[in-house]
Amino acid sequence: MTRLKALTKRIAPFAPAWAWASIACWFLGTAAAPAFTLEFPGPATPTFGPTTTRDSYAMPTSAWSPQAFSTQSIDGMVERAAWQVDTPKLSSLDLMQPLRAQLLDAGFKPVFECETMVCGGFDFRFAIDVLPEPQMHVDLGDFRFLSAERQVAGETEAVGVIVSRSANKGFVQVTRAMADAGPPLFAATNGMGEGFEPLTGETVNLTAPNQPPLIPPADGASDGLQFVTKGSLVLDGLDFGSGAADLTEGRYASLAALAEWLKDNPNKIIALVGHTDTSGGLDSNLLISKRRAASVRARLIEAYGIPPSQIEAQGVGYLSPIASNLTEEGRRINRRVEAVLTSVQ
Repeated sequence: MTRLKALTKRIAPFAPAWAWASIACWFLGTAAAPAFTLEFPGPATPTFGPTTTRDSYAMPTSAWSPQAFSTQSIDGMVERAAWQVDTPKLSSLDLMQPLRAQLLDAGFKPVFECETMVCGGFDFRFAIDVLPEPQMHVDLGDFRFLSAERQVAGETEAVGVIVSRSANKGFVQVTRAMADAGPPLFAATNGMGEGFEPLTGETVNLTAPNQPPLIPPADGASDGLQFVTKGSLVLDGLDFGSGAADLTEGRYASLAALAEWLKDNPNKIIALVGHTDTSGGLDSNLLISKRRAASVRARLIEAYGIPPSQIEAQGVGYLSPIASNLTEEGRRINRRVEAVLTSVQ
């Protein structure tokens, strides 16, 4: 408690005493990294996790801009946790500062830190790893972010912290990643077991409604993968979950094929455009459509290594339907993300 009181004096000398009620939260450790506790500037209620999985974490190392957004990929054990903190009179700065100080005390060094518009505002928030509502609430006009890392037994341990608040509550998400070499490899030979046949690849077609396929037939006159003559295509099979804006986990054939084309055509630039049906108002639909496009953009960058400068994300809500909104099937078709080729050469 002595260390917490010292932090209190350093970051908010005028805060009411009750606001600094302490809560210790267990932060899980991997085999190489010991667990440690984080203390919050007020009573904290866990809203998610901690959960630990083998995964990849794209730690932001710069602010977002249309030209570039850099991340450092950490492959290994990834832990995610979020809390709601009872801090009605404290700012997002008051939330971040004690957490930052505790990370520094634990040996972490800041890699990148920013606040709201310096981070890149809306685009930054939807380009990074953030849990959905209600586990994590982010006010697009008031949030702060910190990336930090330390070396443990020769491996990199990374932490990403985002804080925000509502009118009466503070919100904190911590993502912790510990790099490792992966599980031991099995001994293998170059022989093929009896009864097994070599696997064959599967050709994936990305199509736009009533348009030629993105991947031409084998006997087509076109050279390799190209966008349809219309200049846009619907990314089939994407799943955002019911009422959600974040793309669910899984391998999407349409994204894999699009990523391959983007790698083969590094001089081409596309815009991912989100669309909705007419349920709800225009403002909310514009927001969710851009959030969905940003989620697809983030997946292409993080999972397939596409340069951020090659993709932008936009949303037009329900303003560009391709089917009638009078039927459920038509509304389903209208809820989509399209890839639009924006290069002029």
